[in-house]
Amino acid sequence: MIIGQYHKVPLLPQSSSLPLQSKCSGSLYSFNLTSCMPYQSLISTTQNRPPSIYSCLHTCSSPSPLVEIGILDNAGCSISGNGGNRNGNKNNPRSWWWWWKENPYPFQPDDSKNQCIRASATLLAFLCCAYHALPTAVAFASATMTPCNGATVCEVKGGKWTRLSPDSSCDSFVVEGRESGLNTSSFSLLGPGVGVDIFWQRCQDLFFRLMLPEGYPDSVSADYIEYSLWRAAQGIASQISGVLSTQALLYAVGLGKGAIPSAAAVNWVLKDGIGYLSKILLSKYGRHFDENPKGWRLFADLLENAAYGLEILTPAFPQTFVLIGAVAGASRSAAALIQAATRSCFYAGFAVHRNFAEVIAKGEAQGMVSKFLGIMLGITLANCIGSSTPMVLASFSAVTAVHMYCNIKSYQSIQLRTLNIYRASLVFSEYLWSGQVPSIKEVNSEEPFFMNLPYVKINTHEASSKVLSTEAMDAAADICRRLELGSKLSDAISRKEDAFALFDLFRDERYLLLEGKQKFRVILKEDSSPEDMLKSLFHVNYLYWLEQNVGIAPKSIADECTSGGRLQISLDYIQREFIYIRRDGLQCGWLTDGLIARPLPNRILPGCDANSIVHSS
Repeated sequence: MIIGQYHKVPLLPQSSSLPLQSKCSGSLYSFNLTSCMPYQSLISTTQNRPPSIYSCLHTCSSPSPLVEIGILDNAGCSISGNGGNRNGNKNNPRSWWWWWKENPYPFQPDDSKNQCIRASATLLAFLCCAYHALPTAVAFASATMTPCNGATVCEVKGGKWTRLSPDSSCDSFVVEGRESGLNTSSFSLLGPGVGVDIFWQRCQDLFFRLMLPEGYPDSVSADYIEYSLWRAAQGIASQISGVLSTQALLYAVGLGKGAIPSAAAVNWVLKDGIGYLSKILLSKYGRHFDENPKGWRLFADLLENAAYGLEILTPAFPQTFVLIGAVAGASRSAAALIQAATRSCFYAGFAVHRNFAEVIAKGEAQGMVSKFLGIMLGITLANCIGSSTPMVLASFSAVTAVHMYCNIKSYQSIQLRTLNIYRASLVFSEYLWSGQVPSIKEVNSEEPFFMNLPYVKINTHEASSKVLSTEAMDAAADICRRLELGSKLSDAISRKEDAFALFDLFRDERYLLLEGKQKFRVILKEDSSPEDMLKSLFHVNYLYWLEQNVGIAPKSIADECTSGGRLQISLDYIQREFIYIRRDGLQCGWLTDGLIARPLPNRILPGCDANSIVHSS
């Protein structure tokens, strides 16, 4: 009986020789094995342990067709193959849906484990950059420029600073260093490294001119750079998800599996065509985006990530490609519309020098850089992963977590100066409770992303405000729940004398206000403007303050409009104080020219008397 000792056989081209050695009964024998078959068959033959060494020797005849597709070797042994395609699963008896596959070649390195290692290393590097580098960059970019002291003079051209210091040897100034708006370190004009320093500084200047608005940091608001850095990171993560989802769609549509190109193209166009309808249908909600741009933008990011996830799942269900692709395409189109609409709100706040177009242009340039880096990282990650859906899902989950974290951080950095219902109520309530107008940063840090979802408490800042009073924050939240802006007159008033009393009391205003059924009902006149809506909201806040502090017993609407009634007292106060709170708010940086809201479409058009009132709904 011959006992053989086997050695690992390397990959060989066809018709090549391989020296083999064997110990038989203590003697060492050598012989050559000539390969006349594809190297896949040779690998399969040498890695399934035969009962005898001579079973490894094959004749130099043409291999069986089953050998070529990796099903049987020449000895008739079954082999687990994939049809010669490492990236496909067409002939694989096991679905690639499973998390781990048993390695069919125990003497070869496990490719699935190598894929895990490569993909994990790529993701770990990206996560480390997002977690450590970005906060450092934000802190560095937010640092202010060191001002010139009395002994130096700074020449400023755009965002470039040149520091001139007096020369003691002669009566003149010499260049001490050049600084950019983001770089306060100076360099020497003499010495061996002068060429490299100048070249590097010029590269920095060019980069800043391309990426930042002219005159930075004075030409934009203070929250611009932090927002831009976080948006750059989320843009990279978004592009990585896009590459992974596109690869999954291509596998699902039949790329590389012999699919008819025209059929694949029809499915792709049909998927996109159905998705375009969502943009048309969603455009009617444009005013919602103005009122709460942060919340809608975060919702769009969630929608976009959900669409990417659906696209990644399409290879598992190729028969429903059009359905899943259409749902994902509609979600992505809707997300793109919301992102484009809310982006304008953010850029308008950044452009403090009315350089709105330039801020948009620089934002697009920053986005292109993020997309370029994201596509490169996405292709690298896709090559490491291959067609393994579990690996794609694991990578997608990690990238999505980074994407959403960067999104939340970017929205936390934005300081909106416009007044929606919540921000205005918080400003008015704090003014009534403490006599002070709160700052823009304090109000923005307290505003939640989703005001109408009481069980989802995500503030736009990590820590709660230490300046705003608890009473003011509770009042703002309660008023937002109880306010009904644009109420229908016939639903709010049922008696004729109440209507006469209201119209007489509010004859000089472009709104009516009454309280009933635990709601503050604001009835708007036909010619009411956003400024009138802002005034009516201030009136609501003062009426709420009277309700909480004075304790006047509620009466009928007609009695409330008479002398001593809450409506009459509150209206007198509003007519005196509204001009002052607008002035104080403007000094704090708020845009007090009107309220950003989406009232109900009901209006009234009073005539000469109450009998000529026209109702519209």
